[in-house]
Amino acid sequence: MSTATWSTRDTPAGPFTAVVDDDGHVLASGWTASVDELLALVHRSLSPATVVEGDLGAVGEAVDRYHGGDLSVIDDVPVRQRSGPYRELAWDVLRTVPAGAPVTYTGYAEKTGRPAAVRAAAGACAFNAAALFVPCHRVLRTDGSLGGFRYGLAVKRWLLEHEAV
Repeated sequence: MSTATWSTRDTPAGPFTAVVDDDGHVLASGWTASVDELLALVHRSLSPATVVEGDLGAVGEAVDRYHGGDLSVIDDVPVRQRSGPYRELAWDVLRTVPAGAPVTYTGYAEKTGRPAAVRAAAGACAFNAAALFVPCHRVLRTDGSLGGFRYGLAVKRWLLEHEAV
């Protein structure tokens, strides 16, 4: 029987909630105060049997440090997501996009090794359950505009400006 822990923290970009499994892997996270919203994003094969509010330990510390300016602290936080082979590869590739150096959806598809897979790359962003730790906010439209973001364009803009420093 698996248990996950969740917590919401106040950040300059708004409330940030994360759900972390027994092994310390982020299952879902984002700028929302609703744990139920995040649990709906977790792949059914990873869905915890029990979810309790509590201390997120190193994950919570990373959230605070990132929002405080330590942009690289999120890079090594373990994440657990499931999908098809391309989407899982795309999420791994997304974690290599450095803070302050956003890419376009076309550039992101190229980084995955499938330059024609622009829609599939965009889909990986859209279905990313572990926002921040899998930094889908670092992908922009070809014209440089923000495009979409599950947690709103104001949050995406804040994140990109925070990382541009």
